[in-house]
Amino acid sequence: MSALSMHSPVGDLTIFAEEEAIVALEWGWGSVQDPSPMLVRAKAALERYFAGGKLEELPLRPLGSAYRQKVWAALRDIPHGQTRSYREIALVAGGSPRSVGGANAANPIPILIPCHRVLSGTGLGGYSGGDGLATKRALLNLEKLNAGV
Repeated sequence: MSALSMHSPVGDLTIFAEEEAIVALEWGWGSVQDPSPMLVRAKAALERYFAGGKLEELPLRPLGSAYRQKVWAALRDIPHGQTRSYREIALVAGGSPRSVGGANAANPIPILIPCHRVLSGTGLGGYSGGDGLATKRALLNLEKLNAGV
């Protein structure tokens, strides 16, 4: 597995790829840097996103159950600058709002699979990446500012 780290407004990130697909994105600086062409492309796409652009469609291969794959596919369909509720995602992917929350928490490729765009019926809901809700707010604010891009 190849890895490449980068600085971002929400903290250091390390992107992982196998063959020609992104398989993980983690907070923190990786101890091993082994950039592949796919990782260089993903880093450039994330840099454009943090500069105000929309997320580029990249080949992603997250590991997870068939149900989680359905949830993550539904998350990728949420347009830039918009949000959905856990309930709305459950209506698309099946399951319950709670099971959608579990799939979000297990998302191995946050930001690129935009679980930050899913809100509870009464507020932000949770977020397990970076600094938690502060990171979720930062990502949502970034997208809101640049929704017309």
